[in-house]
Formats: sequence, C-alpha cells, structure tokens
Amino acid sequence: MFVPDFYREPGSSWMVDLLRENPLALAVSNGASEDGPFATHLPVIFDPETSGAWSGDLPGATLLGHMNRANPHWAALESGSVLLLTFTGPHSYVSPTVYGTTPAAPTWNFTAVHVRGVVEKIESIEETLGVVQSTVRAFEAMFGDGWDMTESLGYFRKIAPAVGAFRFTVTGAEGMYKLSQEQPGEVRERVRESFGQSGCTYKRQTAELMSRLP
Repeated sequence: MFVPDFYREPGSSWMVDLLRENPLALAVSNGASEDGPFATHLPVIFDPETSGAWSGDLPGATLLGHMNRANPHWAALESGSVLLLTFTGPHSYVSPTVYGTTPAAPTWNFTAVHVRGVVEKIESIEETLGVVQSTVRAFEAMFGDGWDMTESLGYFRKIAPAVGAFRFTVTGAEGMYKLSQEQPGEVRERVRESFGQSGCTYKRQTAELMSRLP
C-alpha cells in the first residue's frame, strides 16, 4: 500500500484498534494464472490463545479467520503461503463546501490497514470449532448482546465440516490514516466539526479519529 508520509499511522495501537473495531477483512492471495488473484471477505480476530505472549505490535501477532470450504479460495490456499488481509476503518467524502477556501478540490478521508502474513490451514474439526467459538465470543463482547452459544454447540458441530479455519501469523503491517493532515489547521478543524455534526455514522466516526490526531 502506498502511504504518503502525511498519512502514516500515529502509532501501532491505532492499527490494532482498527482491526478489532473493523474485523471484516478482505483476504487476497495469488491464484493460478488463469484464475487471477483470489479475494474473500471474512471475519478475523486476534488469537486468544497467544494473547498472553503478544507484545502489542502487529508483526508477530496471531490472527484467526475462517471461510466456506466450498470457496475455491480455500482450495487454493496452502499452509505456509502468504496472504494479505486488508481492513477498512471509518471513511467519508469531503466536500470543498466545508473548507471555506477557494480554489479547493474534493477528496475522501479514510482509514485502512494492510496486514501480510503466513497462513496455517486448520484441518481438525475440534480446532475449527474452537476458532468458531472464539470468534463468537470476541464479536458478542464487541458488537453483540452477550449471546450464550451453549445450546447451539451441537449445530456448530454439524456445520463445522464446511468451515475452513486458519491461523495467520503477521509478518508485516502498514496503516494509512488520511484525515485531512495535508490541510492547514483551521481547514482541518472545519472538516472535523462538519463531520462531527453530521447525521452520518461514518462521518462522526471519522471526526472522532481526527480529534485524536497528535
């Protein structure tokens, strides 16, 4: 990912937060020449089993993901191969009407993290179930209402053979936080205020990040 110096992430914790808060990744890998690259949207979490030994930086972290085994992407994946996971955070269109200056050009403020790493495909049904259960726990804690999966574990076991779960060891990560940093301070503040007062959730989330910039 091309990241101009203006837009480099303020710190590694920003990238970790973006992954946790926006866990639907686009997984991309090379395919056979006639097929082109594969791209699959899938949920990704940090591996709770390795969190105790994790330094907090993305390189070296272990992630867990899963996709449908019927997906040709699963068959094309090989343990030990490289995968790219891309995550998108808050973003929104910036109209020149909020700048208060002329001439001006519209743009799009956005946040994104690209993570490269090595895949380990999980073949065991029990380990696959573990990935599914860990994913439920993580998402219920972050986005849900504390749903108790106990009565659905039998159903999970029935569908587990169709689930392709994998571990992903991060080898590199880069984040782009394009939040009007190239603009003069007063213009950037007008954009932040406009977004913060908007009825659009994406704009308000983007404004919150802009307010956290150093």
